[in-house]
Amino acid sequence: MHSKLANFKEKLQNQSVLGCFSKTTDSSLVEAMGYAGMDFVILDMEHGPIGTETLKHHVMAAASTDMLGIVRVENYSSENIGKALDLGAHGIQIPSVSTKEQAVEAVKRAKFFPKGERGVCRFVKAADYSNLPSKTYFGQANEALLIIQLEGKEGLAAFDQIIEVEGVDIVFIGPYDLSQSLGVPGEIQHPTVINAMESLIKKAKIKGIMLGTFCDTPELLKHWRGLGINYLSYGVDIALFMESLKQLRKI
Repeated sequence: MHSKLANFKEKLQNQSVLGCFSKTTDSSLVEAMGYAGMDFVILDMEHGPIGTETLKHHVMAAASTDMLGIVRVENYSSENIGKALDLGAHGIQIPSVSTKEQAVEAVKRAKFFPKGERGVCRFVKAADYSNLPSKTYFGQANEALLIIQLEGKEGLAAFDQIIEVEGVDIVFIGPYDLSQSLGVPGEIQHPTVINAMESLIKKAKIKGIMLGTFCDTPELLKHWRGLGINYLSYGVDIALFMESLKQLRKI
């Protein structure tokens, strides 16, 4: 396994890791996050302007630091998953997984044989453009992180079955979409949302399943970290930049 990815997985098992979402098209900003000490960045292709060409440079920018580059794909199609991994992403985050069947299919599309059925091409960035021996590449590729996002009532109902799927590294609870599904859109600190998430945490601990979530206040970050959510994404790069400028104006 790539040493950076191995170190990340080891840290994830023992303490929380911190990153943020990126919606910028400037790879310098991604690189700066790594120099700032972020453990990972989620390069957002679902709710951002990032295209394949930009993604290539973002992944390379992340790889130039100690930070992992995770790609949130638009959906769990084989094309989207394979393209992100071909470009060298350390992992993929798949939105709106609501059933065990979808989780199983995600594993198939993200892993090479014998773990899955991902389309094979050795002439890609992830394989050093064919410079890596095939056996080395296929082995390393199957160690990439697979994170599935659970965001609605259907996913909540299927949680017990979803966490039984082998090959999923992290189940990420999307609080904003979850809040909408629970009838309180945008109110991610509403008791209904908090209670639903806390019930999932209890189940995950029993099964030894790693959870992740998004937070955008220090209070929520401390709350979820204290309850044992180890994969924590705090805010969005552009919003964090804007907030820093607002605070500067108050000096």
